[in-house]
This record gives sequence, C-alpha cells and structure tokens, in this order.
Amino acid sequence: MLRPAMSQIIKKDDSYYRFVVAVAKRAREIAEEAEEEKIPLEEKPVKLAVEEFAAGKYKMTSHPDL
Repeated sequence: MLRPAMSQIIKKDDSYYRFVVAVAKRAREIAEEAEEEKIPLEEKPVKLAVEEFAAGKYKMTSHPDL
C-alpha cells in the first residue's frame, strides 16, 4: 500500500493528533515485538503501523489515553 490518504484512514470527526498518537504507540509495539523476537524489520515500524490502521487491523479508541 502506497501512502494511504488521511481521509481514507480517519473519519471526519476524528482528530489527526489522536491518529498520530495511536500510530506512534502501535509503531512502538511493533518495534518492541520485533526486538524481543529478534526479527529484523524490512519496513520502518511507523509505515507498518499506518498500513495496519489503513487495512483496518487497528482502530483508534475513543479514550484519549489509550
């Protein structure tokens, strides 16, 4: 998937800031999981996280701290 548009990932009422925070948290999880399992990543964790959100594997929560 090549750079999905923000309008394709987040809903009209969602916050860009919340999306960025959610992607950063998921990217951190991806990097930590890869490090624990000693798996080299071919793509950057942020790109993988954005792709997961675009594919619908992960969704933003309504709670701002999650």
